[in-house]
Amino acid sequence: MFHHVTVLKQEAVEGLHIQPDGVYVDCTLGGAGHSFEIASRLGPEGLLIAFDQDDAALANARERLAPVMDRVKLIRSNFRYLERELAQVPRALRDGRPQVDGILFDLGVSSPQLDEADRGFSYNHDAELDMRMDRTAPLTARDIINEWPEQEIAQILFEYGEEKFSRRIAATIAAARAKAPIETTGQLVDLIKESIPAAARRTGPHPAKRSFQALRIAVNDELGAFEDALEQSIRCLAPGGRAAVITFHSLEDRICKQTFAKYVAKCTCPPDFPMCVCGSAGIVKLVNRKPIEAGAEELEANPRARSAKLRIAEKLTN
Repeated sequence: MFHHVTVLKQEAVEGLHIQPDGVYVDCTLGGAGHSFEIASRLGPEGLLIAFDQDDAALANARERLAPVMDRVKLIRSNFRYLERELAQVPRALRDGRPQVDGILFDLGVSSPQLDEADRGFSYNHDAELDMRMDRTAPLTARDIINEWPEQEIAQILFEYGEEKFSRRIAATIAAARAKAPIETTGQLVDLIKESIPAAARRTGPHPAKRSFQALRIAVNDELGAFEDALEQSIRCLAPGGRAAVITFHSLEDRICKQTFAKYVAKCTCPPDFPMCVCGSAGIVKLVNRKPIEAGAEELEANPRARSAKLRIAEKLTN
């Protein structure tokens, strides 16, 4: 059963300011919670285009979205190819190029992917070291753990997982793989635990949580794909269209914040001028200056929402 609790669903969909005849994109179909909410607000002339590279998510979406599938188009692709894929959808084109009314990113990994034992995402189940969102992709967590230089492993654990014992963990991995390949998540968890002092293991989250997050991000090039796609989304929005982005990690949030800031108006007039004359109008405006976070009720129902942040920007001009 593909069950996933959608985070900040109402806030994100409301932020897109859905028009019944508009064209919208859900870059992260996942459990289809946001997609169903968007499609339900569309009329017969509206269209939702939903991306996912996970076959299980797409199969689930066909069932979940059955009542609204007449206004939904599913695309099996990584969202880093957003512009290319939208160029193939006639309804998404205006003046020969992609121009849509809203684009949503929900960067949380779907709960089924985290919890499904054989995917290799979970440190609570012993499975092959995989962690691929797209099972046809060539790079796996096993490849990184067994083939990447020790220094590179330490770097991704530190940068993507904010793991302060990254060097010790990488050294333990390198010593172990010199004797025999590391094949399973269970083996990796044991090596991580061995590397972290007992006092540090007794407090905070599971000792392997940060390392597994870092490996997942590296395997799927999540940050690079997101940065590419967010830049494309600015180009693909029609004037008045909105991009809504839910992040769960400080690095993702930083990319979103900095990308939006790059396109916001930056007046260069002297501060004593009574009005702006520099003409620096910008391409987008921020709908919310500070990120929207989950309320107490949602946090109680879904602890995974604790780190979620929603940022929204509106396109001003092409």
